[in-house]
Amino acid sequence: MSDVVKFIEDNKVLVICRGYYGDDLRKVITALHKGGVRMAEVTFDQADPDAIAKTCGAIRMIREEFPDMKVGSGTVTCVEHVIATKEAGGEFCLSPNVNIDVIKATKAAGLVSIPGAMTPSEILDAHDAGADIVKIFPAGWLGLGYLKDVKGPVNHVKFLAAAGVNEENFADFLKAGYSAAGISGRLLDKKVIAEGNYDELTRRAQTFVKIASEN
Repeated sequence: MSDVVKFIEDNKVLVICRGYYGDDLRKVITALHKGGVRMAEVTFDQADPDAIAKTCGAIRMIREEFPDMKVGSGTVTCVEHVIATKEAGGEFCLSPNVNIDVIKATKAAGLVSIPGAMTPSEILDAHDAGADIVKIFPAGWLGLGYLKDVKGPVNHVKFLAAAGVNEENFADFLKAGYSAAGISGRLLDKKVIAEGNYDELTRRAQTFVKIASEN
């Protein structure tokens, strides 16, 4: 687990894959991988009854076809999601909330736990339950100054920013104290994907990776 945590801290760019599976996801990951992205989160769609099968299938595909990438699951809201992630070969679980049972199950499964939190109480509850990294969500809405204030008294926790991170502010989030960031809209731009403009996804990936390497 410590190796995966270090990989996340070293690479910093985690693409959040929501709503894409099969060959559509393969094309996206191929473009992003070409641009240097080496981490992917495949989310569980809570409204889809086939979410577990689709998410786990996507995780397996990325693991098999992009062996130098780290892949895990997102929107993990129950222990069943944790078990499915482990069976699919995922290495980490991200959640939108602090669920102590999910955190403990993730750690018991030997996976990296990254629950989502907003308040100092939630952050410390997650950390005390065993979370490896705490995802600040929604980071963009909370603003860049939020973590600087929180890290005063809470300076022993690793943080990941999610929601609202783009090419213009990514470096600022890293300088504010975030170890990494989950990127969705800019790297999984529905309009760009619908146009089949995968070169643009590669270009954006290169931009994020360059920023990560410099901060």
